[in-house]
Amino acid sequence: MPYYRQVGEIPRKRHVQFRDGGGTLRAEELMSSNGFSEESALLYHARPPTAITAAETVETEEERVHPNQPVLPRHFRLHELKSGGDPVTGRHLFLHNSDLRLSYVVAGETSPLYRDAVGDQLYYLESGRASLESVFGRLEAGAGDYVVVPTHTTHRWVVDEPEPVRMLVVEASGHVQVPQRYLSTRGQLKEGAPYSERDIRAPAEPLLVESEEEADVLVRPRAGFTRYRYAHHPFDVVGWDGCLYPWAFSIHDFEPIVGRLHQPPPVHQTFAGPNFVVCSFVPRLFDFDPEAVPVPYAHANVDSDEVIFYCGGDFMSRAGAGIGQGSASLHPSGFVHGPQPGSVERALGKPGTKELAVMVDTFRPLDLAQAALDVEDEDYAWTWARLG
Repeated sequence: MPYYRQVGEIPRKRHVQFRDGGGTLRAEELMSSNGFSEESALLYHARPPTAITAAETVETEEERVHPNQPVLPRHFRLHELKSGGDPVTGRHLFLHNSDLRLSYVVAGETSPLYRDAVGDQLYYLESGRASLESVFGRLEAGAGDYVVVPTHTTHRWVVDEPEPVRMLVVEASGHVQVPQRYLSTRGQLKEGAPYSERDIRAPAEPLLVESEEEADVLVRPRAGFTRYRYAHHPFDVVGWDGCLYPWAFSIHDFEPIVGRLHQPPPVHQTFAGPNFVVCSFVPRLFDFDPEAVPVPYAHANVDSDEVIFYCGGDFMSRAGAGIGQGSASLHPSGFVHGPQPGSVERALGKPGTKELAVMVDTFRPLDLAQAALDVEDEDYAWTWARLG
């Protein structure tokens, strides 16, 4: 994150003695990124965060993935995937490459304590409410929220509302960041960026779980899963400070950039990850030149695969193709993609669009997981030829 926060009780200087009221020395933990050279946070635990009493390999089902062959545009109806479980173990992987994993989950239960040791996680909440509880504190999230959870953060999702929570999950192989072009040389979001620090939420106070019992934490390393048993609950942080922590941002606070003529997709960029970007399509005015064509032109992005998750609004440029809320489309490199036939004419003279969608562009090809094939609309690739 581009700016500093301080939560709870911390000592006057880093790496000095810090004791509780009874004289017990608190345990300092440094969470740092890129080998101590970039953002970090210092957390102060009541007890050592290193005290494990057991460890075991967690067996999981083998994930079957298939190359996108033949190379086709594809449409997945994610709302048809099985619901239930929790936001961690209930995920349905549907697209995958070496840089990221894209999953969808409809969860009605609280997750186990979890830590991803591979990369940051980016959640988008399509509907419902949940609380992210972590060593940094509690962060409430609802429909339209993005939530970024840094690598190695011990956390759990608490789902205790009657309505289940629907989430799109991006598991990165590295860090999810604010695009560099939005930041000043010292890390402040610039004037002209589509959101600002005022739009960002983070934990505001410590979350202390009073428990003397052991606690299990599910960890995802580079291969498989491990379950650690800790001598005590990890939520014993009395304070922390730094620039590395979970944070939330609502898609409804993204300020669209519009122009006299149609603007290219990079104006919608919201996050940057290793070999991928995430963009937000929100309700916005159309281009204001009287002869402007307000829907996207056909284009061949020769360096990336494009995934769009449709989460609200009218999806005008996809009208008639079977796309609806909960759909995800994949337009791969090698396929020239653009609006469905007839959508340009339908858009002329309209003041704007009400679409709400999340786009993930990857710079390596995406493979198809079995969940994607299970809910694929196999007619989608031919709709450009059949509609008029």
